Amino acid sequence: MSRTLVTGATGFIGGQLAQALVAAGDDVTCLARRGARLDRLESLGVRIVEGDVTSPESLAAAVAQADVVYHVAGLTRARSRAEFFAVNETGVANLLEACRRLATPPVVILISSLSAAGPAVEGRPRTEEDPPAPMSIYGRSKRAGELAAMARAADLPITIIRPPVVLGEGDTDGLTMFHMIARSGIHLVPGWSPPQLSVVHVADLVAAIMAAARQGTRLSANSDDRATAISNAGPPRVDPRGYYFVAGNEQPTFADLGRLVGEAIGRRTTRVICVPSPLVWPVATCAELIGKIRGSAPILNRDKVREALAEDWTCSPAKAIADLDFSARASLLDRLRQTAAWYRNEGWL
Repeated sequence: MSRTLVTGATGFIGGQLAQALVAAGDDVTCLARRGARLDRLESLGVRIVEGDVTSPESLAAAVAQADVVYHVAGLTRARSRAEFFAVNETGVANLLEACRRLATPPVVILISSLSAAGPAVEGRPRTEEDPPAPMSIYGRSKRAGELAAMARAADLPITIIRPPVVLGEGDTDGLTMFHMIARSGIHLVPGWSPPQLSVVHVADLVAAIMAAARQGTRLSANSDDRATAISNAGPPRVDPRGYYFVAGNEQPTFADLGRLVGEAIGRRTTRVICVPSPLVWPVATCAELIGKIRGSAPILNRDKVREALAEDWTCSPAKAIADLDFSARASLLDRLRQTAAWYRNEGWL
């Protein structure tokens, strides 16, 4: 039995991870911010410690006695660049410093994002050896968190997981697409050429995260962020140790993903409407302005559009398959059906 800490356990991925750790027999502690909804965590019987990764003084009690720390907490939406970096970079550094002060430092599994690495490279899925090229504020903030981890790799055993699009039970962002298709039969796609996407179901991702704690490679204390050529003629590469892309083998376009969602919820047809990019940008700008007025972070903004109009967002799971025995245990369509059934059971759809 391991003593584990999960940050971000009140969220989508962290909540599923906490549940799986409890089922595996771990002694689970969850870090939760003041005012967060705790009903699902309380039903699991986990220990809950009040704290925030942006408040270093609140972290010592949470990491104490932990054998493994799963750092899932992070912002995918924010009202400003500063807000992104305060959590996704400084928050990572704060947590790692708390771990580093322990007499016996824990293994740390940091959940990053494909956005930290960037889109596909020259028409092929991205691998861990490709130099990172984040193209959004969110992606750059997640990459900054990775660099904070690399700076502490000499003192802590750290593994970084970079998931692509994550779907599954409890996902509120993906629910928006399910809602629109269920109500109207329409799936809106930004741009004329929908990108291919790597996708992973949350249960498969959680299994890989737990495997990374047991058997994953760790960041090298001697590596840095500079790309080097393997040979004079070869492309630049970075040290892949301690990094994993976790994704299913299916790589649908965003248009095809909408059609699969329609099939999963029982629609005969789903109409895909491509929205020209000159129309998408002003809509995103308006959404940002409304968000500023309301003091909220909108789902649609110029940062998201920048990523949506990029090349394919695909990555190779080959390293995770080899090192973590990772596999997608069901087809994407079956996973979408499973997700739709959960939404309906919870009254979300």
